Amino acid sequence: MPNSTVDEIRSALEALEDPKARAVNERHGDPHGVNLSKLRAVAKSAGMSTDLARSLWATDEVAAQLVALLVAKPRELPADEIDAMLRSTRSAKAHDWLVNYIAKKSPLAEELRSRWMADADADARAAGWSLTSMRVQKKPEGLDLDALLDRIERELRDAPSREQWAMNETLAHIGIHHPALRDRAVEIGERLHVLADYPVPPNCTSPFAPAWIAEMVRRQG
Repeated sequence: MPNSTVDEIRSALEALEDPKARAVNERHGDPHGVNLSKLRAVAKSAGMSTDLARSLWATDEVAAQLVALLVAKPRELPADEIDAMLRSTRSAKAHDWLVNYIAKKSPLAEELRSRWMADADADARAAGWSLTSMRVQKKPEGLDLDALLDRIERELRDAPSREQWAMNETLAHIGIHHPALRDRAVEIGERLHVLADYPVPPNCTSPFAPAWIAEMVRRQG
């Protein structure tokens, strides 16, 4: 489907609509009924095109917007447009993909991180925390890690679920990647007890920060 049109992609997605998949997806905050592996195949066939992505996003259809996030070129999207996309999405998966496939790969990631960390909207702050986790791991120079821990200590327990999850991720990565702050990160996690009871399948790592930190440090060696 090279040089695909919006109508062709929408038709392909409509043909893949599965009521059972929709029921499962809607339970997870994603109002569409397309299997994600098949959706990725549609995007791969369409090819990379930011103009196509913009047109797909404008449909306000979740499956089409997910394809948009797969075919957009992050370097071609200005910060204000990425910000507007974040605020207009009504899908948990689209929020996640926008952060991971667009914002994190954008040369404007730090501008977006700073903007979103101070935002009044909890979903925008969640995106900011996700970008902060990436910096904690890959480029911590210039970050005030103690101040981040101060904020996590104040806000983690009562944060809305999406923001709480992303903030908890930052807490864990500070503990994993910065040994001098590991004890403090573990102590905060143990005291706040956030996600301590989160159900985890066998052989998977718990998102509870002290357990997550301990397991990843063990793997390091």
